Amino acid sequence: MWGGRFSRDTAPLAEEYTESVSFDRRLYLQDIRGSKAHARMLARQGILDNEDVEKILEGLDRVQEEIEAGNFQWSTELEDVHMNIESRLTRLAGEAGQKLHTGRSRNDQIALDFRLFVGDCLKRWQGLLLSLIKAFRDRAEENISVLLPGYTHMQPAQPVSLGHHLLAYSQMLRRDYERASQCRKRTMVSPLGAAALAGTTYDVDPHSPARELGMHGCFKNSMDAVSDRDFVMESLFVGAVIMSHLSRFCEEIIIWSNPGFAFVDLPDDLSTGSSIMPQKKNPDVAEIMRGKTARVYGNQMTLMTLMKSLPLAYNRDMQEDKEPFLDTDKTVGDSLRIMTRMVRDIGFNSENMEKALRRGFLNATELADYLTEKGVPFREGHRIAGEAVAFAESMGKCLEDLSLQDLQTFSPLIEEDVYKVLDYHQAVSRRESPGGTGPKALFAQIAELDEWLGSLPGRSEGDDFF
Repeated sequence: MWGGRFSRDTAPLAEEYTESVSFDRRLYLQDIRGSKAHARMLARQGILDNEDVEKILEGLDRVQEEIEAGNFQWSTELEDVHMNIESRLTRLAGEAGQKLHTGRSRNDQIALDFRLFVGDCLKRWQGLLLSLIKAFRDRAEENISVLLPGYTHMQPAQPVSLGHHLLAYSQMLRRDYERASQCRKRTMVSPLGAAALAGTTYDVDPHSPARELGMHGCFKNSMDAVSDRDFVMESLFVGAVIMSHLSRFCEEIIIWSNPGFAFVDLPDDLSTGSSIMPQKKNPDVAEIMRGKTARVYGNQMTLMTLMKSLPLAYNRDMQEDKEPFLDTDKTVGDSLRIMTRMVRDIGFNSENMEKALRRGFLNATELADYLTEKGVPFREGHRIAGEAVAFAESMGKCLEDLSLQDLQTFSPLIEEDVYKVLDYHQAVSRRESPGGTGPKALFAQIAELDEWLGSLPGRSEGDDFF
């Protein structure tokens, strides 16, 4: 494929070392789509005649059929997905196949293919995110009345609704969906027509294939078009943030499934046992997902390190951009699917959650607020409540177990109505501020989330990928 410049064939070792077809063959569909759009543009511009273009299009259809039937013979001697497809096309379409590369380079060709591929992956991630958002939303609605300790610094802080806790993840994943959407717009920009780096002498129309391929525009500078991979770096960042959010819930699943908490029952088909201890039910799937998060972070750092010192324009180093993204795509996709099943099937032990409310004085803030409402400055109320906690702790009691006489030793303003305030369900139901944990606030959050879901184009898209 190098033409007449070289007098010796590439050494087999170098050929094996530099080939990319073993992994970039995954881009075959995008390569064929891009080649079809390029061929049609060449016909519209009068650069190729219609007869040759028809032969090219028919040949590309045949190549796609062979690949998808498993009959296509991939060759490392042809180096990459582009030359493998072009070589087979030339055998099928004859001289017309040799004309397809008119007005383009492998530099703008691979940039186009990869942008299309990453764009397709981001769209799939969006669909999977919607499935998981809906799973968290549905489980939240089921568990609005279930209470558990809310934590800060991993210490018991205040009682919250389990529904409130789960809706927090819906909001994280919603931002992930929006990040993927914004990233996809920047990704779906066509570089076709930039050629190797300087543009082309042919009268090409870059906007035409961009429109045909459903892209959001085309390049503004040919050197930038073929040499930058910021769209891959950004998509890897999106994947890394998704995994960070999944990993946070994995951590909670791991903690909550410990018998010391016993807040959840793990689905049997998403757990494992021990080879020696018969009683064990290990949260291995959650642990593996937590571990794979580091892998995705590493992929992002790999690409950023790869690109940081490359001069303009295209450099062969950029071949190394594919495998980190392919790995992240598989990891993110599989993780979202598995987490959706986990959220749908996990069992919540409401009784154990509510028992845990009595450990850690989670109603101390209620006592401080109670005193504030009676005219005590908050900082003074905070001090009084802290003294009451220290006393109750020394007695081995909860605040609500102290007698009114005991409580009044800390402030004469405390009256019988304090016990209603110290009730955990009352503490939750009183927090109806926007975004809060009270029932009305939670139903408002669900309604707003439903409105957002309903506003998305193709709302059922998410279910198609689960």
